[in-house]
Amino acid sequence: MTVSFFISHITPLTFFCFLLLSSSAAADLNITSILSSFQNLTSFSSLLTSSSVASDLTRRQDPITVLAVPNSYLSIPPASDLTRRLPPSSLGDILRYHVLLHYFSWTDLLQIPPSGVLVTTLLQTTSRAPANFGAVNITRNPLTNSITIQSPVTFSPSNATVLSVIKTLPYNITILAVDSLLVPYDFNLMTSETRPPLGLNITKALIDGHNFNVAAAMLSASGVVDEFEADEGGAGITLFVPTDGAFGDLPGNVRLKSLPADKKSVVLKFHVLHSYYPLGSLESIVNPVQPTLATEDNGAGSFTLNISRVNGSVAIDTGIVQASVTQTVFDQNPVAIFGVSKVLLPREVFGKDSAGAMAKPGNPVVGTNVQPPETSPSPENSPWLSGPASSPSGFHEDMKSNGERFRLQSCIVALCCIGLYLLV
Repeated sequence: MTVSFFISHITPLTFFCFLLLSSSAAADLNITSILSSFQNLTSFSSLLTSSSVASDLTRRQDPITVLAVPNSYLSIPPASDLTRRLPPSSLGDILRYHVLLHYFSWTDLLQIPPSGVLVTTLLQTTSRAPANFGAVNITRNPLTNSITIQSPVTFSPSNATVLSVIKTLPYNITILAVDSLLVPYDFNLMTSETRPPLGLNITKALIDGHNFNVAAAMLSASGVVDEFEADEGGAGITLFVPTDGAFGDLPGNVRLKSLPADKKSVVLKFHVLHSYYPLGSLESIVNPVQPTLATEDNGAGSFTLNISRVNGSVAIDTGIVQASVTQTVFDQNPVAIFGVSKVLLPREVFGKDSAGAMAKPGNPVVGTNVQPPETSPSPENSPWLSGPASSPSGFHEDMKSNGERFRLQSCIVALCCIGLYLLV
């Protein structure tokens, strides 16, 4: 017996388009757009924007968990005193301490051992937090399942308790409401208030260095120096600037000045990290594969630099050339400028298989080494990161933490719909 099914020709196509639109919706969301949906988090959202932390988070592509403080808790001391009297630069560092470089669902939090786990925050990447004071220790009370977050220093006076899960976008962003503004241990408020103002003239600093005239001229002519100076706020920037001799040593087939303006801009951005790294931090860098400003324009995993310590000096490998840091041109938080022995040539532009082509924004270049996401110091295969658990009353997640499975199922369903459509 043959059973016939009537399927409208438009249904599979409509459903397929819906899947495509829904899968891309999460990619367009950022922290402030998410927080804008919650009236009790408007003050925290405003602080993120005014301190430039929001723009830093928009550019990040790694999974994060944000600890948001509701309006009622920000309006009482000591949080109200700090937010009123601290300058944006210092307040920005406190807010960066509320951005965990790890994705936590409520299920993940319930499996944290009572002894706690150490998790890196965005503050730690600025090199303005000594030792591990830019990390937080997350503990769970096994009797009540309450989650406490505080400095890794024993008996730290600053701590916060998780109130609820505000939003979860699987394996991308989680926003937790906490009952207090966290202050990093040994955070010198007086020093922070007298931090030198931003606004370094990068071109002038290079000219004063007496050996970077070519780089200064290229930066000024391209206009990207204005973008670099705009990025001095927030987490800061680190520039690797080739000496005049490095430009003279370029191979004959490499003609930087004849590159189209867009490619020339990308090559210049390839010399800049979107974080402040003094020399000591470069020498002891944990994750050698570092994204650059060019990475932000062309997609995760592309235009990265491999930074390591070789023969007592900092080496920078692009996949085509290996340069070394020869001198410190300028180093004052939040800007570091280092002279390097060679022009950093990205393989995406000058590699044998590149044909001068660059990846389109959002698409990694095929064949490049994808940078692993920054995570907490805890092992990825630790037992507390896996296993079933349920959210208690008062806690909610907007989406379940099975995004990868959902995307796979969506693709299968879409293919089945297309197959049914072709059979009709």
